[in-house]
Amino acid sequence: MKITVCIVEDNESIRFAMEEIIGMDGKYRMAGSFSNAEEALQKIPSINPNIVLMDINLGDGKNGIDCVRELKQKHPEMLFMMCTVYEDDEKIFDALSAGANGYVLKKTTPHKMLEAIKELYEGGAPMSSQIAIKIVRAMQNRQIFEHAEMNPAKKPLRKLSVRENEILQLLANGMLYKEISDHLQISSETVRKHVYHIYEKLHVSNRVEAINKFFDR
Repeated sequence: MKITVCIVEDNESIRFAMEEIIGMDGKYRMAGSFSNAEEALQKIPSINPNIVLMDINLGDGKNGIDCVRELKQKHPEMLFMMCTVYEDDEKIFDALSAGANGYVLKKTTPHKMLEAIKELYEGGAPMSSQIAIKIVRAMQNRQIFEHAEMNPAKKPLRKLSVRENEILQLLANGMLYKEISDHLQISSETVRKHVYHIYEKLHVSNRVEAINKFFDR
């Protein structure tokens, strides 16, 4: 029995390329291809494919994460794999929370893409290595903050997001913006924006005052 696949991708050339990848192997069959979330939401339920390859940015209207969330609620047996250019933590966890079963990057080779579809169909949770690394790091950071809950002197500040608490922890450890950027695999400019929001939320004007708040001094 062939594995049936639907594609939701707004970029026409990428969508056609993905269709060609599916057609490379006789084990797979293209069941539908859509350029926006609205059409996908309307037609995918009646097609009932084994796998849906979903882009995140679908232009105007609902995005791919919204599309997965709605379809998954009504069809929990359907398997979704995000196929996108986005590697940032927020998009990854939003997609997984919405019900995505796998997450691969568009730069994945055709052979690896087909392997990922097969793995997903067989009960796995395929992810590009870059995505898996980010998830492992996020889980490690979560453990750090859970441990910090037991230490009032280093308790995460509720008014800050998890990412902001993480950056404040690294600042308290003496790391520079560039070091934080490398450690978290985000740009230095993103670090600066997070620090700005930290200062704003804590009503402080510099690193020392922010760190004192962190240690409740």
